Amino acid sequence: MAHQIDPEFTALPLREIADVALEHARSLGVEHADVRIERIRTANLALHDARLETSHDDDERGLAVRVVHDGTWGFAGGLVVDPAAARTLVDRAVEVAKVSKPVTGERIELAAEPAHGEQTWVSSYEIDPFTINEADRIELLADWSSQLLGADVVRHVDAHIKQVRENKFFADLAGTVTTQQRVRVQCQLTALWVDDASGRFETMRTIAAPVGRGWEWLTTGYDWDAELAQLPEFLEEKSKAPSVEPGSYDLIVDPSNLWLTIHESIGHATELDRALGYEANYAGTSFATPDKLGSLRYGSGLMHVTGDRQAVNGLATIGYDDEGVAGQTWDLVKDGTLVGYQLDRRTAALSGIERSNGCAYADSPLHVPIQRMANVSLQPVLGGPSTEDLIAGVDDGLYVVGDKSWSIDMQRYNFQFTGQRFFRIKSGKIAGQVRDAAYQATTTDFWGSMSAVGGPQTYVLGGAFNCGKGQPGQVAAVSHGCPTALFNGVKILNTTKEAGK
Repeated sequence: MAHQIDPEFTALPLREIADVALEHARSLGVEHADVRIERIRTANLALHDARLETSHDDDERGLAVRVVHDGTWGFAGGLVVDPAAARTLVDRAVEVAKVSKPVTGERIELAAEPAHGEQTWVSSYEIDPFTINEADRIELLADWSSQLLGADVVRHVDAHIKQVRENKFFADLAGTVTTQQRVRVQCQLTALWVDDASGRFETMRTIAAPVGRGWEWLTTGYDWDAELAQLPEFLEEKSKAPSVEPGSYDLIVDPSNLWLTIHESIGHATELDRALGYEANYAGTSFATPDKLGSLRYGSGLMHVTGDRQAVNGLATIGYDDEGVAGQTWDLVKDGTLVGYQLDRRTAALSGIERSNGCAYADSPLHVPIQRMANVSLQPVLGGPSTEDLIAGVDDGLYVVGDKSWSIDMQRYNFQFTGQRFFRIKSGKIAGQVRDAAYQATTTDFWGSMSAVGGPQTYVLGGAFNCGKGQPGQVAAVSHGCPTALFNGVKILNTTKEAGK
């Protein structure tokens, strides 16, 4: 369904502001200049035990100017959105570049990008979540919470909805002018069981992914009724489940869990700025350094991982990034070998790559765009097995569903992940849950052990709203699609024993 871009946003003097800013920047002798005008609406709603706990609606508007002057970056942003403010921000950005010049160790060059003229892009959704009033949103979460609280095993329920509508106007000296609107929603419910005698507790959370969709995700887009009906049963089974016996297992990983492993061990590792060492003092670098491009054996020959800014309903899907680069799709790992990176225009130029693949993003008009993650996805195998087929082929193993906690080192190499529920597999059949389980591996060992990849019928687009990066810190939403997959001989830890309990 085609949607009109927020009329409150388009009513702003967008072109006038851009024309004033760019003409003034040109008169000051810049090599590059771009202007962003943004409106970002964010609503959060949280209930505890079917009662309202938190509700707030944030509306951020602002203007940003970025320049390259005498080979040096300059940036300025502010909350006033008018032509006079734009002219002032240009002066400030150029002054920042001049002050920074003596301490800058490299000349800024940007990879070329063709001018795209005037373009409008709106993400794929049916119902703008901001057209749903607060009372109706509260009523929905309260009803779902009450359903869960009706089960004897459930002591408490937390429920949360977050929704975002993001508008961006971009213009640069090259002649690209884009107006865009993205909508995304996330909903989670968590049920808690408590044993009063011992103090032990267990939780079970819904596994529905955050998506680049609208309110329809909460009504017809996902089978919430079926998941909510099963959740108390899963929680009760987990509360009675035996603690896992640590050891080596064949591990079947559901897309609801595998997306996070992809995010941490592939998504972050193939960001080129990280691989070049630019994130070393905050979120780490990457073992997948540029000298290994085309030779690093990332995983088994079944491994085909793509980056994209084009997936329908993807959280990182855009028409054009925050440098005016058109959305694209490309290979990161092909036949198990590292073949590509995620780029912005600066890192592309640093590495002698002809064109960025559109991975620049700023989460606020007060922040400078940095290289951020695309939708990074493991591709299914055409004609590949179903999840049931994969389970039937395992004699002794585990099947993990849903993400929970994780840990990974600064080079995205050594990691461990837990899950919402681990099912024991014996002789090709599910034999109940176990608890206290985590899987541990190195990135290349884990992906090298992948012996079967599910077909398209198992493919699910997962993801997160809260990927953090940069200093000052920025947050970006990103999706990761994947099928169910089988990994052989994976090390399984007992988290309770590891904690010395």
